[in-house]
Amino acid sequence: MKLKSKVLIHIFFWIYIINQTLFPFYISNDQAFNEYYPEIIIYIVTSWITFYIVYFSIPSLFSLKYKIISVFIGLALIAILVSLRVGLEFLFWRFIDSMKECKVVNITATWWYNSLRVVIIMSIYSLLIRLAVGWFETQKLKSDLILQTKASELALLRSQVNPHFLFNTLNNIYSLVYKKSDDAPAAVMKMAAIMRYVLYDATTDKVLLEKEIEYLQSFIELQQLRTRQKGFVDLTIKGSIEGRTIAPMLLIPFVENAFKHGSKKVPPPGIRINLILSPETVIFEVSNYLRKNSFASKDKSAGIGLNNIRRRLALLYPGKHSLDTWEDQDQYYVKLKIEQI
Repeated sequence: MKLKSKVLIHIFFWIYIINQTLFPFYISNDQAFNEYYPEIIIYIVTSWITFYIVYFSIPSLFSLKYKIISVFIGLALIAILVSLRVGLEFLFWRFIDSMKECKVVNITATWWYNSLRVVIIMSIYSLLIRLAVGWFETQKLKSDLILQTKASELALLRSQVNPHFLFNTLNNIYSLVYKKSDDAPAAVMKMAAIMRYVLYDATTDKVLLEKEIEYLQSFIELQQLRTRQKGFVDLTIKGSIEGRTIAPMLLIPFVENAFKHGSKKVPPPGIRINLILSPETVIFEVSNYLRKNSFASKDKSAGIGLNNIRRRLALLYPGKHSLDTWEDQDQYYVKLKIEQI
């Protein structure tokens, strides 16, 4: 909890105490107030001393290993505070307030009892406020820890995406170079564009959807250099992408899996990709033909799989996304819906 918040809590508490002390005089006359205001002053001063001695002693008492010792020390502290309170009040009445009239001030059992009662009440207030402040600080630490854990987990998940994709892409380029293909220079340029995105843009929490689509298009063009089928991928974008953002590297795994597990021995388009944008949602759909004896819904390699994707979505868009996968006799479908991105 910030220092400003702690100070405000204490200020409001003492406003409450002073208001409670003055309440009997709200309905009284000026003469009564003038008669009893010294008592109000000494009450507030001694209560303030009692409150903060207990307040700053609580951490030490709670840190003791043996609780029975804490109890005895707490009782001893209360006894000391009662004696201190009675002593201060005696000095106040004997040498300050009653000096002019030279009154004799006697300490009675009722005086001790009232002091004990006030010390216990102020100790309870002090304990409650200390526990409340400690609870808020603990909740803040927990929230920070959760955020740090999520950030670390997202970094780990993202690190699983990038090497997996780059490994496959380098294999593709190696294959083109090995065959001395004329498409190799274009593949290298596409690879450079992809690396620029991965190294600079994809390190942030959100990127412009436009950049994610450019990255996706570069990946598709690089993959189509291997398939050598014109129009093998049908990419359709509906709606405006201007100003929209999305988590980086979020869409690519679905397209990568479509290439990896999809059949290439089909007439174009073998892979259909639809990106549908509305003011409230983004819908991303991918479908591909299944290879015989292929489990398209699961990535068996050491790289990214659907479990990884689902975990990233749960961390990035909790309660604001849906991911559905299904297949029919010859095609596999993925539909991702993200709300309010």
